[in-house]
Amino acid sequence: MQKNSDISGAVLSDDLVELAGRLGQRLSEAGHMLALAESCTGGWIAQSVTEIAGSSVWFDRGFVTYSNSAKTAMLGVRESTLQQYGAVSPQTASEMAAGALAHSAADIALAVTGIAGPGGGTAEKPVGLVFIAWQRRGQPCRCRELHFEGDRHAIRRQTVVKALRGLLDEYRETDRP
Repeated sequence: MQKNSDISGAVLSDDLVELAGRLGQRLSEAGHMLALAESCTGGWIAQSVTEIAGSSVWFDRGFVTYSNSAKTAMLGVRESTLQQYGAVSPQTASEMAAGALAHSAADIALAVTGIAGPGGGTAEKPVGLVFIAWQRRGQPCRCRELHFEGDRHAIRRQTVVKALRGLLDEYRETDRP
């Protein structure tokens, strides 16, 4: 598989670029803009979508909110949510998606939060636990709980792939004949 590499050494494989390109086409066809709120992926989804020439037509902005204070300051995630449920929870993912919409001109937002490891997991919230939330402006948020296996890189990559595919499915379900 051919890979594209930037100066920092991060690698985007052709399948991620292809997924991002298909997503861009669907968003463009719908006349929609995307905003991202990323935690465990650290901007990898944004890197994937901005690899596509012309993505400024359908990608508004991305928030990398790795710390709890960033989630609160940049996206408006409530401190009470973080204290009660933790950063890796459906509640936090949903508030991240809502915050990305509130702080952007986007029509749809995607948020990801999870435990990529190798540390940080517990019996209740193991390494590989990820929540992905999607929300369209004016509609309720949808959130999925996922469990991935592998090392840190593998968990993060699987999250990026699942997030991009989830958005493609969102547009296939509602905007295609």
